Amino acid sequence: MEILAKKISNETNNFFFMSSFSTDLKSFADKIDSFLLDYFKQQEQPTKIYEAMGYGLFSGGKKIRSYLTLGAFDLLELEESLAIPVAAAIECVHSYSLIHDDLPSMDNDDFRRGKESTHKKFGESTAILAGNSLLTIAFEILTSDALHLDKETKSDLVFALASCSGHQGIAGGQYLDLSFEGKQQTQEAIIDMENKKTGVLMGFCCEAAAIVGKKKELREELRKIGLDMGLLFQVADDLLDAYGDQQKMGKPSKQDDIKGKVTLLSTLGLESTKKLAENLLNKIQQSLKKYGSKSNRLVTSAEFILKRDH
Repeated sequence: MEILAKKISNETNNFFFMSSFSTDLKSFADKIDSFLLDYFKQQEQPTKIYEAMGYGLFSGGKKIRSYLTLGAFDLLELEESLAIPVAAAIECVHSYSLIHDDLPSMDNDDFRRGKESTHKKFGESTAILAGNSLLTIAFEILTSDALHLDKETKSDLVFALASCSGHQGIAGGQYLDLSFEGKQQTQEAIIDMENKKTGVLMGFCCEAAAIVGKKKELREELRKIGLDMGLLFQVADDLLDAYGDQQKMGKPSKQDDIKGKVTLLSTLGLESTKKLAENLLNKIQQSLKKYGSKSNRLVTSAEFILKRDH
């Protein structure tokens, strides 16, 4: 009876944790959407490129990267109003990468978040140009009057985000992902690929707080926490692709196997991959312990990343 009561208590606590987190996550996501909608209205153009940019950007994503940014700003007690433009720029970069990842010459995905991919809706050339435009808008936002920071800090943010976006980051990770297809790779090579493809942008989400807060000595520490978040996210994504509900995910499942993708799951097996994920979660929790309650959003983000079902 005592064991059953404990099980019910744990399930109840988990329900309230997920409910509270989801509410907070959506609340901040709405603020990011509001900022981006206002920003886009200032640039409105009667073109298919502009329409495709909005289609790819306002696609109903959870905006976990934005929430990581807010959580990192919490650590240094920085104002939410400063986190919003930075998070909005990050969402533009993320959306650009998804639009390009879905292209026939890349991952060739017809659906994203339960609707047609941008290239299926608007055509390949328009999707490419829309992605390119979202990437450049990210840097417009960081250098605009919407972000109330000095020029040196804005320059540091631009440099760090640019480094994440090109061949040393997202683009380089996508290249490795494509070149690894159907070939055996070491665990180290796969982690390097996933760090570039997913981790570096999450690393920037956390590092941005140290840049804005002018805490140079914390930049590498926070970046590494974000990298671990990114690797945890990618491992969870691989598990979802293999075992998740495609109705909840909004796209077909088991695509990694079909396309011959090399993942940690395909290389290490299920149990070892689960263990790796648990170790990553524990590492993140230990890294954030010294920040006490100021790390609540980041800690719950890491737990959510591992528990999510879509």
